Amino acid sequence: MLTAFARAFRTPDLRKKLLFTLFIIVVFRVGSMLPSPGVNTKVLSESADAARDTSQLYGLVDLFSGGALLQLSVFALGIMPYITASIILQLLTVVIPRLEALKKEGQAGTTKITQYTRYLTIGLAILQATGIVAMASTGQLLQNVPGAENILYEKDMFTIITIVIVMVAGTSVIMWLGELITDRGVGNGMSILIFTQVVAVFPAQFWSIYQSKGGFVFAMVLIVGLAIMAGVVFVEQAQRRIPVQYAKRMVGRRMYGGTSTYIPLKVNQAGIIPVIFASSLLYLPVLATQLWPDTKWLQNIQPYLQPSNGWHMAVFFVFIIFFAFFYVAITFNPTEVADNMKKYGGFIPGIRPGRPTAEYLDYVLTRITTPGALYLGLVALIPMVAFALLEATNDFPFGGASILIVVGVGLDTVKQIESQLQQRNYEGFLR
Repeated sequence: MLTAFARAFRTPDLRKKLLFTLFIIVVFRVGSMLPSPGVNTKVLSESADAARDTSQLYGLVDLFSGGALLQLSVFALGIMPYITASIILQLLTVVIPRLEALKKEGQAGTTKITQYTRYLTIGLAILQATGIVAMASTGQLLQNVPGAENILYEKDMFTIITIVIVMVAGTSVIMWLGELITDRGVGNGMSILIFTQVVAVFPAQFWSIYQSKGGFVFAMVLIVGLAIMAGVVFVEQAQRRIPVQYAKRMVGRRMYGGTSTYIPLKVNQAGIIPVIFASSLLYLPVLATQLWPDTKWLQNIQPYLQPSNGWHMAVFFVFIIFFAFFYVAITFNPTEVADNMKKYGGFIPGIRPGRPTAEYLDYVLTRITTPGALYLGLVALIPMVAFALLEATNDFPFGGASILIVVGVGLDTVKQIESQLQQRNYEGFLR
């Protein structure tokens, strides 16, 4: 990885792209620390650490905002509205025929779906910003924290609307910054911004562990964390390659086909999406207990909603496995892949084209998704189980969604840089 970055900095045009990407990241982090108008920054700075320990509702959102959410900054919503909108559009593509037709139209259809994603992002940002600011004005955002009801200087309608507009505008700027990185940087702008927000909280988490547990525990956390990261890299790179042979065919006077390729099926085909789905679903009961604290049956189930509770971890693990199979089933269609192979004269050696090929792909996909789903569940449970002795699971950075994001985006960015280096330094087989 370091070699690829060093070679990229020695290439003038790639160096410009990397420096431009770093500049956008700096702007992004400045916006994440810039408070919204009408917010009492003194109260927030004194209660942010306590709020992270007591508010499980916004744990995932605060992860994607790099700690900006509990500061009510300009970029407080982070990249979460765009992620949610992208997932919703991806799911609707399977349900709505119009979106499915757009997906098959190539670049023009993709551009149209991207436009729909932007509109949906703004709508979700308005809903999230309104809810967060409303809870902040009533003191429910930072529960059990002294002075939480004094987060806003004024609680009139004008102040609330102003903060909502600023947060929604910040989400729009984040989308623009991500597209700038994609067009003029090293690519995958949104992924890089997510990576930036996740990594931004690592220094504070490391320092918290060092201060509370001492140097020995801190060193052990680093060693175990590096081992976890190596294991995640190994699984993320693992794939099953299905060989595909294309028969020769005449088109006019030219001979086409006769080549061999493969279909790469990753062990973790679903990525981080199942963890996000499961976390969001389990946060709904927590939200209900905060909105209706006097309801008796909600008070009875509140102890089971704590991350350290065994029932909570078991349900979380089952949800991740379910959503892993669900997401893979809607994003990879074996019948469609088999039909496309048959259309262009492709076949899997030893498997008949058509329905037998689709059944074989479904069989292989199910077998490799099973260990992938178990892997996701175990990684997501690491902060809750393996390091329960730390008594501060929110401070452990090597687990859950954070490590999956860091490894996934890091590997993808390095591949992007190496591919651009190969385009500029390819010498071919003949010298």
